[in-house]
Amino acid sequence: MRNKEKKHLGIEISKDLHYKLHYIAKYEGRSGNGQIIYLLNEYIRKFEKENGPIEIEEK
Repeated sequence: MRNKEKKHLGIEISKDLHYKLHYIAKYEGRSGNGQIIYLLNEYIRKFEKENGPIEIEEK
């Protein structure tokens, strides 16, 4: 059963990008998914540092 606090994101990527992502993830001690989450968090952190916090709207 899925955790309702988390969202699923399905993406399609090329074989080369998939291989390289997993290569770097393994090198840095992460899973492929862990590497994607790490990179997204780093991008958001940088964005918010430059542009201010993103407010999360309650639905």
